[in-house]
Amino acid sequence: MKLVMIVSRFPYPLEKGDKLRAYHQLKELAETHNVCLISISDKTVADEDYLQVKKYCTELHVFNLKKPLIYWNTAKQFFTDKPYQTGYFYQNHIQRKINKVIHDFKPDHIYCQLIRTAEYVKNIQNIPKTIDYMDALAKGMLRRAAISNGIRKKLFNAEAKRLSEYENRIFDYFNHHTIISEQDRRLIQHPSADTIHVIENGIGEEFLDYKSTAEKKYDLVFVGNLNYPPNIECAEFIAKEILPALRKRNLKPTVLISGASPHSRVLALASDQIVIKGWTKDIRSSYCSGKIFVAPLFIGTGLQNKLLEAMALGLPCITTDLVNNALHAEPDKTILIAQNADEFAKKINHLLIDEKDAQLIANGGKSFVEERFNWKKSVEKLNKILGS
Repeated sequence: MKLVMIVSRFPYPLEKGDKLRAYHQLKELAETHNVCLISISDKTVADEDYLQVKKYCTELHVFNLKKPLIYWNTAKQFFTDKPYQTGYFYQNHIQRKINKVIHDFKPDHIYCQLIRTAEYVKNIQNIPKTIDYMDALAKGMLRRAAISNGIRKKLFNAEAKRLSEYENRIFDYFNHHTIISEQDRRLIQHPSADTIHVIENGIGEEFLDYKSTAEKKYDLVFVGNLNYPPNIECAEFIAKEILPALRKRNLKPTVLISGASPHSRVLALASDQIVIKGWTKDIRSSYCSGKIFVAPLFIGTGLQNKLLEAMALGLPCITTDLVNNALHAEPDKTILIAQNADEFAKKINHLLIDEKDAQLIANGGKSFVEERFNWKKSVEKLNKILGS
């Protein structure tokens, strides 16, 4: 099959969830299809990153967003009912280029990742199309609004309303629909939302087979894109809520917070107890330098790759119900669940004291990920949809 795949960010390096999903899906789809990848990008793509992706593509097109138009088109959405992020990623000069690529490549199917790419192909009627919602973006925006104040709260609520209406409206332009988890599918407000196919992420062999030689320098570790609001909130919760709760138990654990593009709010958390580490070429070394992975995520949507990776690397993990509702790991056997700082402190204290139980949780988590999350099987499900 000749397949056009459209993404809103260049899918390498793998420092964001949408890029990781796109890259691994592309890699697997290329085994059986001729894939023409169209990437919209608001950043210059490094040559080595381009070559890493190009080897899986029959054709690869990177169309750069023009900075002045990003701001202008985003602002213009105030006078429409579309989400602001749709305006951010849409530009007429890119529309013309995509039209030409599709005309020349003559695909059998078009696969779009995230609703922000939908505007470019929604009116094409002679080629079957699939949209990957990936996450329920509207719900994620509502959760951000709930912890914000003032003008930010109003903006997030307004964008959540626009996103919800757009998620619903764009549904009927596409033949097939996919999403990352059952939890996210339930949050799409379309009457036929139950027909959306759940295509979960996988975990690469490079995590499952990794043999770490790293010293366990830190008691706790958190890894993620550190410019992403849910991860910023998570890092602050560790520093400002969990660590004080642990101090009440006469514990002063060391913490590593590691990931791409640390926000100023994250950088401000650095102390004699907390190390902030930016982009690392091999993020596995960050995971494996910690004894326990903690992810106190209370906002956001989707399946958290950071949990899959930590469990695959054999770390005992503690997270929230919100995260595990998408993951479906078995509490107390493959993962630990906590809902507030005191509960996190109690479970961290237990794992630091009881190394045997920590290892049992770690082993259970690794086995769970090995059995449940596999990119090849995940893309086999996607292949059936694309070919139906």
